[in-house]
Amino acid sequence: MAQARTDSPTSTTSTTTSGSTGLAVSGGGSSALDSPQGRTTIADTVVSKIAGIAARDVVGVHALGGSGTRAVAALRERIPGGRTNVSQGVAVEVGERQAAVDVDIVAEYGVAIADLAAGIRQNVISAVERMTGLEVTEVNIVVHDVYLDTGEEDDAPAEAPRVQ
Repeated sequence: MAQARTDSPTSTTSTTTSGSTGLAVSGGGSSALDSPQGRTTIADTVVSKIAGIAARDVVGVHALGGSGTRAVAALRERIPGGRTNVSQGVAVEVGERQAAVDVDIVAEYGVAIADLAAGIRQNVISAVERMTGLEVTEVNIVVHDVYLDTGEEDDAPAEAPRVQ
């Protein structure tokens, strides 16, 4: 997903060209990322971090990423000074005015997955569009697993032996 997405208007509104910049703008408005004073470019990593944080904020998301990604993240967090990778499980394509987001998740058991996916989409689109000014064209979600809370802790004491 390293290639940039080509930007074409996806709405049915008319497209006009603004001034001398040659910027195509839907509906006759102006892009917040281009101005007479200069141009703003947003890196893929910025969008992936915003999308990752927004996806984690949705109730019912246990973790982001597939099993391999989560295993590597667990090792990274154990290293002194290591921190959580907020863009783990998120891939993006960012163009000049649009972005597409792919999110891999582990869902909590008991949560309606269709409702969870709709909540993730809404939260990711809202956060990315508000913070970057980019139009989010799609948010694809892959549910890799369902987390079952067994109530046992990893550090729980061993059970008493059955025989003496």
